[in-house]
Amino acid sequence: MAELLARWRDGLSRTSRSAFGRLAGLLGATEIKQDTWDELEALLIQADLGIETTSDVISTLQRLVRDRGLTRSDQLGAPLKADLRSRLMTPPLLEFSAKPFVILVVGVNGSGKTTTIAKLGQRFVAEGKSVLFGAADTFRAAAVDQLQVWGDRLNARAERSRSIEVIAGAPESDPGAVAFNAIQAGVARKVDVILIDTAGRLHTRFNLMEELKKVHRVVGKALDGAPHAVWLVLDATTGQNALQQARAFKDAVKVSGVILSKLDSSARGGMAFAIQRELGLPILFAGLGEKPEDLQPFDADAFVDGILNS
Repeated sequence: MAELLARWRDGLSRTSRSAFGRLAGLLGATEIKQDTWDELEALLIQADLGIETTSDVISTLQRLVRDRGLTRSDQLGAPLKADLRSRLMTPPLLEFSAKPFVILVVGVNGSGKTTTIAKLGQRFVAEGKSVLFGAADTFRAAAVDQLQVWGDRLNARAERSRSIEVIAGAPESDPGAVAFNAIQAGVARKVDVILIDTAGRLHTRFNLMEELKKVHRVVGKALDGAPHAVWLVLDATTGQNALQQARAFKDAVKVSGVILSKLDSSARGGMAFAIQRELGLPILFAGLGEKPEDLQPFDADAFVDGILNS
């Protein structure tokens, strides 16, 4: 447990240092004044909580100060931590309710989608599940190669019975056809989980989003009830800009959960609060480093502790 908490703290160190690191100086044994609220507001906005979430936090703390008769800024630390924690939902228990359980993974270019799929594959294999990758990103040749390399690397560590097969198509072939073939292969091989990689696409490109909708429909035709989950990979370094992406993908393909990648490279970890407020989507996993084991199930308590470095 201590090692896991340390991993969260290390992964969130940039967010902690860049904005929340000033909390200790702000919340000292001084009188609560208007300057206190102004500085706290600026700090939270800098940490990328978003204006609306920040306003809510400030209003909640001001109400608490009035109700409890608090006078010193050092009395705000615990209420702030509790309020931030209350704004993060505990992710649902991941249950594979179908076999194969089909997960469609989506996101914009450069979000870390393909690498995240590989890390998920290792996690599921380590849990004793059989996994198949569908390399439906046919427009970026390197994506297919990258997924194949990851598959080979993971297979070298796994038992033969737990090897990961990669179903791919020719470059620039129909991604829907690749997804369809991957599901057929997964059904035939009776695998537990199928992870389908999709081409990274800008959420502002109408034709590309329509194509993603087509892949989603094809997956449903290949297997009744699929995809059973649609996970959106968001690059934490993009901060509030990721919200626009998330809204577009949620509307297009019914995103059911979010994976925050590159948290260790970001000073904008506060975007997690904005995601919860604006989208109501659970954050399922967080990328805390480059190693496969650094993709961790989202832990709201460890996240708040990490950004506050408490």
